Amino acid sequence: MSLAAAKYVSLTSFKRNGEGVASPVWIAPLADGRLGFTTDADSWKVKRIGNNPTVTVQPCNARGKVSGSPVEATAAVYPSGPELDQVGAAIKKKYGFQVTAIHTVQNLVRTIRRQPAAAAQVAVVIDPAQR
Repeated sequence: MSLAAAKYVSLTSFKRNGEGVASPVWIAPLADGRLGFTTDADSWKVKRIGNNPTVTVQPCNARGKVSGSPVEATAAVYPSGPELDQVGAAIKKKYGFQVTAIHTVQNLVRTIRRQPAAAAQVAVVIDPAQR
């Protein structure tokens, strides 16, 4: 299965000490052959990518059980601009109503628990061609 066709991808980003941390994410193909996903700006994966843009990606299930071989790639974080819009549109196109449903449930849970609003979203763009 190609990375672009996978419903979930295990993204492994690396701590400063070199230890990898894997996270399953929704992924969508972009027009230029890169891949993208959105996440909270204050997430640990964003912090790790900011320190080291080298990542590996491979198809997985929702719980992160991987299949296939890892692919080395370079990741970049975009807090705003056309990349954020492009990735957001690609995710909505691929996952449809699921995106809206998850955001609605998350906002409802935050309201019930009286938690602060969600952190700003950023786009993470993965370029498997670069290493």
